[in-house]
Amino acid sequence: MAPKQKQPCYVLGVGMTKFIKPRGKVDYTELGFEAGVKAMLDAQITYDDVEQGIACYCYGDSTCGQRVFYQFGMTQIPIYNVNNNCSTGSTGLAMARNLISAGGADCVLVVGFEKMMPGSLQSFFNDRESPLGTTYKMMAQTRGVTNSPGAAQMFGNAGREYMEKYGAKPEDFGEIARINHAHSVNNPYSQFQDVYTLEQVMASPKIHEPLTKLQCCPTSDGGAAAVLVSQDFLDARPHLKEQAVLIAGQCLATDAPSLFSRSSIDLMGREMTQHAARTAMAEAGVKPSDFAVCELHDCFSANEMILIDALGLSEPGKAHELVRAGGITYGGKVVINPSGGLISKGHPLGATGIAQCAELVWHLRGWANNRNVPHTKWALQHNLGLGGAAVVTVYRRADGNEAPVVDSATVGKVNKLGYNPAVEAKGFTAQQAKAVQSKAKSNDWALQETLTKVEARF
Repeated sequence: MAPKQKQPCYVLGVGMTKFIKPRGKVDYTELGFEAGVKAMLDAQITYDDVEQGIACYCYGDSTCGQRVFYQFGMTQIPIYNVNNNCSTGSTGLAMARNLISAGGADCVLVVGFEKMMPGSLQSFFNDRESPLGTTYKMMAQTRGVTNSPGAAQMFGNAGREYMEKYGAKPEDFGEIARINHAHSVNNPYSQFQDVYTLEQVMASPKIHEPLTKLQCCPTSDGGAAAVLVSQDFLDARPHLKEQAVLIAGQCLATDAPSLFSRSSIDLMGREMTQHAARTAMAEAGVKPSDFAVCELHDCFSANEMILIDALGLSEPGKAHELVRAGGITYGGKVVINPSGGLISKGHPLGATGIAQCAELVWHLRGWANNRNVPHTKWALQHNLGLGGAAVVTVYRRADGNEAPVVDSATVGKVNKLGYNPAVEAKGFTAQQAKAVQSKAKSNDWALQETLTKVEARF
């Protein structure tokens, strides 16, 4: 069946919280509220403009989304709660884009949030079969099982296979982490902003060969949000076209039979990433060499290595050579994870994909002036969830031009906030929050003490 023509869909507003250690100090209601208010302020809309809402989270009871969205207003719109493992946030973006591109809505608010437990990822339903049960069984048969965290074992094994097949060395994985940590210092939302030498990365505690602690992403609390709109919605607001970013291509893919080929790389969803990348790039009419900047799912340095290959950013089997040549940072072939990636920025599961989107939107607008990538016309996003789902998205400016570099004073005037959110993480006033809440249907009981708590953190 031939693909149907899709109506254009734009990211008009983005916002996020600073990602923080999961210490239970900030509740999901605050994280989602802060991100959502920031995104609506950025888009210069109110909640009365929003026709559908999508809430993205993995850890929490059903209808947490309504609990968050009711704080913006109680306008009786549809609100969907999404859980698709680590790709939850970008799954929400894909749902919103499909709604808009099919003519089902003109304005959709997507809010991702996560309040996590300290330590490695946990399962809370141990009285039933795990969705990853067959994946773990395959790993046990092919590579065995250790006492290391399960995710580190699976991705570490994929890194081992890349070493065995293509000649990568442990230091190549360490170099990926070193670069991501170096990038993080320019991202005010990053959980960690520490710079390390390669020697320090390699000397950090061993988790599972070839991974050391500084090559593994932390668990995090955080929120991120995006406002997606139709062509008609944007045309009615021509003064905002300069900040609008087109979703030029996108694909949400699931696993192929090769998942169980007995390859540790295939077990991490290589074919679904390849399929999603080919489909999204074909829709946008681009090839891997067209990208100057990319945010990809570096939950572990080993995953970044196999993704560089799977996304076509390197020649097959030569991702490590691109890393050695300095090809994944400034001055190289493509800047990967200028945000610091999951390894430094953190990984609150429901927010991660939307935070990647925010980073790339800021680059295409020219607002990320402290970490801009020259000649950025297209931006690539990859978000992965084992179990499985891979979402690849291609973005470009609405005008199709290369991204400029906009000084922060100009940004502060354009967005009417007085500062540049791409380079400075700030809160908002009660007056600003009130400005985006529904004028017709709000109830302060739904907000409780959230606004006071958010204001107190800034």
